[in-house]
Formats: sequence, structure tokens, C-alpha cells
Amino acid sequence: MNEVGGTLLAITHQTLVADGWSLVETGGFVEIVGQIYMKHDGDKVRYGFVAEPRFRNRRDVLHGGYLSAFADRTLALAARRINDSRLQATIELSIRFVDAVQIGEFVESVPEVVRKTRAVIFMRGTMMVGSRIVATADGIWRILAPRPS
Repeated sequence: MNEVGGTLLAITHQTLVADGWSLVETGGFVEIVGQIYMKHDGDKVRYGFVAEPRFRNRRDVLHGGYLSAFADRTLALAARRINDSRLQATIELSIRFVDAVQIGEFVESVPEVVRKTRAVIFMRGTMMVGSRIVATADGIWRILAPRPS
């Protein structure tokens, strides 16, 4: 077990790595809010994180803002995979909170591409704890022109 902020977490970095998860290398805002893991599942990639005590709200469950940031990041990562890693930007993101995430739970994002055009990518994602759906999200990403040299 791993103690974070006085709460014992049964899921540790070592147990996730042993189960085939690896850390997503990232920077900026997402690096500040916490570690995101990824796991290849056939031709799909799943993403996950441990709901640490520092992510809780006043009800002592995961703050919805963190789950929103996670959805935005993981759907964008999945869009980037089919976008040849070209620059892109979120132009719309819609979240539906279905169930509370308890501190210590491992949340997975299962993103899927709905449609890709030359200019935009439509994404959908389901956030789950085990088989329990905790949130769903839909978003649109604009494919940007390369930065001038």
C-alpha cells in the first residue's frame, strides 16, 4: 500500500507497471495535476490515473474538474495518435458525470474516434472504475497548421 496525504492507496506505481501500464510523458498543466498512465489494449490505448486525496472535493470524492482535465487530455492523446502528432486544439468538450469516484480508485479512460475530417476530429470517451461508468465525454479537436519555422 501507498500512503498519500494520510490515506492508504492500494494501487501503486509498481502494481500498475506490473499490470502493463506505463506513465505518459507530458508537460505543462497536465504535469502539474498528476500522473496519467497508458496501456495498449490491442489496437486501442487506454489511459488511467489514481484518484489521490489531493484531487478530492468538499464531499471527499474526486473533484469533477480533475475528471474533466483527464477527459480532455486523454481524448486529445487519442486524437493525436490518428493525426500523425500534428498540432491540434480542443474547440469543444462536453462532460456528463455519472457516478462519484472515491479517493484511491483507479479511473480509466477509453477514448474512441467518432469521425476525422481534414480540419477536425470528433472524439468520444468513457471514464470507468472497473466496469462502473463514472463519466462520459464528447469533444471536437481542430487540426492546426504547422508552426512557422
